This record gives sequence, structure tokens and C-alpha cells, in this order.
Amino acid sequence: MNKRLVIVSILILGILTSIIVYNRFFRDFLKSTTALYKNAQQEGRGGLTNEPNPLSIEYMRGQEYPGSDIVIEETLPPGSNYNRYIVSYKSDGLKIFALLTVPQEDPSTTSGLKKPPAGWPVIIFNHGYIQPEEYRTTEKYLAYTDAFSRNGYIVFKSDYRGHGNSEGKPEGAYYSSAYTIDILNAVSSMKKYKDADPERIGMWGHSMGGTITLRSMVVTNDIKAGEIWAGVVASYEDLTNNWHHPDLNPRPFIPSQREQVSRRPGRQELVDKYGSFKANPQFWQSISPISFVKDISGPIQLQHGTLDEEVPLLFSQKLDEALRNSGKPVELYTYEGDNHNLSNNLDMALQRSVDFFDKYLKGSEISN
Repeated sequence: MNKRLVIVSILILGILTSIIVYNRFFRDFLKSTTALYKNAQQEGRGGLTNEPNPLSIEYMRGQEYPGSDIVIEETLPPGSNYNRYIVSYKSDGLKIFALLTVPQEDPSTTSGLKKPPAGWPVIIFNHGYIQPEEYRTTEKYLAYTDAFSRNGYIVFKSDYRGHGNSEGKPEGAYYSSAYTIDILNAVSSMKKYKDADPERIGMWGHSMGGTITLRSMVVTNDIKAGEIWAGVVASYEDLTNNWHHPDLNPRPFIPSQREQVSRRPGRQELVDKYGSFKANPQFWQSISPISFVKDISGPIQLQHGTLDEEVPLLFSQKLDEALRNSGKPVELYTYEGDNHNLSNNLDMALQRSVDFFDKYLKGSEISN
């Protein structure tokens, strides 16, 4: 009798254990299936919403951009009243080259420059698109950098990764955060530089460099004023519908050989993963700097030619409107009949840039 009772007890215990294990398995299976179903639904609406994208403004704000000490690689012939160097710094573990100009202090004459007690104000100079394999540190933008250098500013023009001798792949500035990361590390590097005032850093950007400038200024508060010429600064929907469109621009953009080899990221990859603008507007807003202008780190000046065949005037107008609607200080100057480089009004445009930075980076407490 006792044997029979033991056997029955064992059988009952086995059955109960099986029921418990089965319930746990079924519950876990149901949870897993439900999660897959929800993810599939999210992908149908535009992708996994819990997956951070490196282009997300919030994601970029959560990262660190420590920069490094600046290393002088080559001393160049000086400018009119400033020294010139090819230097390097670190970004994402990569060695990035740059042009650095530093004012020459000469307080002995009334027209000479006197270094402020806290150091020289700084302009991070973000150049526009140049084919990475053709880019040279000391070529292009010479008149632009000279305008700032001879007026008492340290100028730092990064080559970006994959450009010239800089390490890394040229990933572009619109569908990759790579170049912006290089510039944020440039800002940190300049904050450490012995002759620079870390509290007076401005940023200038042209075309593609305008994108980098705007993105940088909504990610960090270190940039006190921004100047953008003919910038690619509108929403991603505008970039798709109003730029390099066959009806608007008969010369479509073709990546250079180096960019093609490195498989530069593009819009279609994001569309495939997250969906279209209509299917998932939240995602496209999350990576678009113009959607975050309420957090802009300083005043903005915009300059654009009305006959710009590379970047439509509409983009600057859109950013101007967004900044005004957010109550942010902004100035927009347009030049009738002028081109992408403001060639017909270059002296006036550069003087406006210098005056703008003088107002917001030097103020009344520092004078030359």
C-alpha cells in the first residue's frame, strides 16, 4: 500500500512539474511571438523604434567627443599677421589633419593684435563638399580663412576623415554622423589649445559644412555663434524632394571613386530600415537638426545667392523660418543673381561674417 502511494505521489508530482514547465514555456513563447509581431508592425510603419540610430540628435548628445592634443605636423609660410600650420588631432581613434592659423601678437603698434587674457577667439571652419581624394589642406577657401585669421581669430579647418591624408572612410555628412563627430572632436581639441579661449568658439560652414555646423550646434552648447553660407540645412524631406531633383538640377550628384569604394551611406538604407517620411515621420525628425533648433547653442547668420545652382535658397529660408518660429536670433542675407560661393559679393559677405563673429565672440570687452 505504501509503495502504491509513493508511486502515485511521484506521478502526480511529475504531472504538476510538467504543467509548470509547459506554462513557463508557453508564456515565454507567447511573449517572444508578441514581441516579434510588434516589431514586424513597427517595421511596417517604419522600423524598430527602440533601436538608436547614430544620426539621432538625442543619441549624439549622449556620446563623448574628447578630442586630443593638437600636434603640429608642418609649419607653413605665415599670413599677413598670423602663423599657419598643418596639424593633426584624434577623432574616433583616427588621425585627422587640419589647417590651423594663429594670430601674431603685436601690441607695439595701434593696428597690431593684442592677445586677450583668456586667449584668442576661435572659428571652427567647416568646408563644403570637395572630392575627398582631390582635397588638399592648403587649397580652396584661402580668401575665406584669411578674412578671419587676419582679424584676430584662431581658425581651425578640419580635413574630415577620408579627405586628403586624414585616416578613415569618407562617409558624407547627410546620412552619416562621421564628419560631425570629427568636428565635435575638433571643438574639444581647440578648447584644450593653449592660445585659445574655450568660451569663445564660433563655427563657419559652407554648403555641406553648413549641415555639419547646424548639427553640431544642436548637439553641443560649446559653439557660441554659427555662420552658414548656402547650407544644406533643410529637413530630410526637403533634401529628397527639392535637391538634386531632375526637374530642379540637371546635374545629379555622383559620389567620387573613393566614396564609392567605401560604400558611403545613403538615404535608401534608412528608408529600407525605418520607412518613408510618410510612414515614419518621427524617425526622420529625430535625425534632422532643423527639428531641434529650439536648442540651438547660439545666434545664426545665413547667407545665400539667389542663383545658387548647387543648393537651393529655399533651404536657408526654411532654416530662417524655423529659427524665427523658435524665437532664436537669426539673420538672413540674400544676394540677387549670385552663385553658390557668393563670388559676386565675396568681400561684403566675408565682412558680414567677420562683423557677426566680432559681435558674438568678441563683444565689447575684447578689442584688437
